[in-house]
Amino acid sequence: MEKELRHLQERRRLVLSGGGEKRIEEQHQRGKRTARERINMLLDEGSFVELGTFVQGDLDDAASLDIKNPGEGVVAGCGAIDGRRVYLFAQDFTVAGGSLGEMHARKICRVLDLAGQNGAPVIGLNDSGGARIQEGVCALNGYGEIFYRNMLYSGVVPQISVIMGPCAGGASYSPALMDFVFMVDEKSHMFITGPQVIEAVTGETITMEELGGAAAHNSTSGVAHFLASGEEEGLKQVRTLLSYLPSNNVDDPPAASPQEPLLDGEELMGIIPDDNDKSYDIREIIRRVVDGSVFFEVHEQYARNAVAGFARLSGTAVGIVANQPLVKAGCLDIDASDKISRFVRFCDSFNLPLITFVDVPGYLPGVEQEWGGIIRHGAKILYAYAEATVPKISVILRKAYGGAYIAMGSRSLGSDLCLAWPGAEIAVMGPEGAVKIINRRELESSAEPEKLLRELAQGYRERFANPYIAAARGWIDEVIDPRQTREYLCRAISIVGLKRVQRPPRKHGNIPL
Repeated sequence: MEKELRHLQERRRLVLSGGGEKRIEEQHQRGKRTARERINMLLDEGSFVELGTFVQGDLDDAASLDIKNPGEGVVAGCGAIDGRRVYLFAQDFTVAGGSLGEMHARKICRVLDLAGQNGAPVIGLNDSGGARIQEGVCALNGYGEIFYRNMLYSGVVPQISVIMGPCAGGASYSPALMDFVFMVDEKSHMFITGPQVIEAVTGETITMEELGGAAAHNSTSGVAHFLASGEEEGLKQVRTLLSYLPSNNVDDPPAASPQEPLLDGEELMGIIPDDNDKSYDIREIIRRVVDGSVFFEVHEQYARNAVAGFARLSGTAVGIVANQPLVKAGCLDIDASDKISRFVRFCDSFNLPLITFVDVPGYLPGVEQEWGGIIRHGAKILYAYAEATVPKISVILRKAYGGAYIAMGSRSLGSDLCLAWPGAEIAVMGPEGAVKIINRRELESSAEPEKLLRELAQGYRERFANPYIAAARGWIDEVIDPRQTREYLCRAISIVGLKRVQRPPRKHGNIPL
């Protein structure tokens, strides 16, 4: 037994050393940590329990100390973050470049199954050169097995992917199937076909960073949700995200002690300009309403005319969606529609109440938008809000025009409580646009058309667009003092927080993808 134990200890030492000192040093020289170093940084100290330590692809190595690919290039297991269980895998670039083979995939699938069966979040730390070419179809089948489980446990447990190196070809689809993707600036790269292939096929010349770097995927493609300056910051962001999320789809989000906002709620009176055409930062309103003035934004760099993220109200974790007047006047366009729809559906999957702050002049007009499918993409918001059965509360701050008013959490799509500030305008279109259509001949014959336009627009605003008209029909529950927004929202969550909705039985709906 002593001999066997010495063999076990040596074998474990070899596996724990990954690709060996030389390759570990090369990893560090790239400014990257090893898989085990990342796991230790992410998890609560001493909580990691490894699974499949001695998994191997080549059975000739099973009794030998000459191990070709220790751990098959991936470290898998479970641990804790802030005392809550999580499952995770971390690809080890020091072993065969973290390439995925049959047994590498099997270790990942094992972790995904355990997470789904035990109702705990799963985190993937990706750093891989792609499929292990010499394993051929076995490697390809491994990807398929992972994708299937990403689908199977979607909406069952939170799935989080952290890209900490290359993630190319088929490897990029598993992160895309997960709920949130984190990337590290100048270290993470994702693409289906790399720069060399693109140049050979299309003649286009582009760098790896320009094509699939963290900045590109956070701001242009929308594939990534979070951008970190380094690995440590990225893993801290993961811990912060999980603090808002339940472990699974039947648990409630973690509760926290209520905190008053750090920013003065009295300032809500002056944030929105008197001129309806002037912009402001919607986050200044959000931070004066939520606990501790803390707003954890998702997709911050993408579709910036819309804002989405997590916060707390009286200790309850909530999802927040808002129009951003600073960008494109807060109009809904193709990218904003996708961003909002995906976020709403995530919150609905995991029992997070939805708060919507509305200041929207409409859908963005233009040939490019129409040909790009704004009708189809815009319909996703309608579907997502109508489908969601979590508590839904909306606050109309200023403009709410046309179909965009309906899309942004209106009563007609099933919102439970709808509030409005006194200066809100709810109408088919803006007053000036409406007057130009209704009073076209009168304006054309006027000696002072601009003055007349302002007068008629003010009359239209008072007669047809003020919030009391919608309140009279019951589509607005309360017109409120802006300084009481937080108070009303906290009360609203307590009023509708226990709602239960039964929908007609069906296999699933057909969202306009």
